[in-house]
Amino acid sequence: MKAAYIEKFGGPEVLKYGDLPDPVAGAGQVVVDTVAASVNGADPKVAAGDYKQTTFPLILGRDFSGVVSAVGAGVQDLRIGDDVFGVLEAGRDGTYCEKIAVGASIVAKKPAGMPHVDAAALALIGLTTLRSVEDTLKLKSGETILIQGGAGGVAGFAIQLAKHIGAKVITTTSTANLGFVRDLGADEVIDYKTTDFTKVVKNCDAVFDTVGGDVALKSFAVLKPGGRAAFIASGAQAPKPDRSDVTALRPAVGRDRPPLERIAELYRSGAVRPPHVTLYDLSKAADALRVSEARHLKGKLVLKVR
Repeated sequence: MKAAYIEKFGGPEVLKYGDLPDPVAGAGQVVVDTVAASVNGADPKVAAGDYKQTTFPLILGRDFSGVVSAVGAGVQDLRIGDDVFGVLEAGRDGTYCEKIAVGASIVAKKPAGMPHVDAAALALIGLTTLRSVEDTLKLKSGETILIQGGAGGVAGFAIQLAKHIGAKVITTTSTANLGFVRDLGADEVIDYKTTDFTKVVKNCDAVFDTVGGDVALKSFAVLKPGGRAAFIASGAQAPKPDRSDVTALRPAVGRDRPPLERIAELYRSGAVRPPHVTLYDLSKAADALRVSEARHLKGKLVLKVR
């Protein structure tokens, strides 16, 4: 099979495109012929060695959409020919390729009307957002949430999900993306290039930070007493609050089929729509990785595999 992989750690320039052995479905697994694979912010970090993987060749990528081409022993709820999407097991990479062996229990059937590119784009951002906004922050109708970095894939999904829940949504973004995030449903939009959000936002029930760094640390200032904040861009632990009356949370983004089915349900109902997608051929994965590494992008980068 064709794959984009690394044989040593480094920047996007170390990514190779070539042939690797086809995977085989083990017990409880399916092999998926990949149609599209998503590029995520973690991928350049994996390539750089930040996650300490040591087995080469290492195929990058975590979420995908495609067609089941083989079924392992014990799998009864998926069949050859099923259109599916999903995210690989936690701690595992390997979707920048034509075939993936993955546990059947963490794969979901793709809605018939959802293109594979959109399914790949929604898989990990949807899973991350559901775990963060619904399960961790437990956002409720009538509450106010500040979503940092609204034009990104996760934050864009979060804006739509929060509006679906019935919350008031404030978000930050760059000048170029003000209209984009308004179109997603944000009630208030702050241009971080011209305005310090801590000067204009206050008394939020919740914050969802997808940016990290100083933005994450400053986010505690906008919370009301008893407020809570969830962080996905500040490492394995949430940053420590500088005040004692708020809660800092780090969502645990596990792998399971039910949240993927929830993503499919939200898509079918029209509650969320796919992110803006920039498409690259698998052979140009290094180019996509360079864009991802720069971090200033709108929506999602997706690799077209077949």
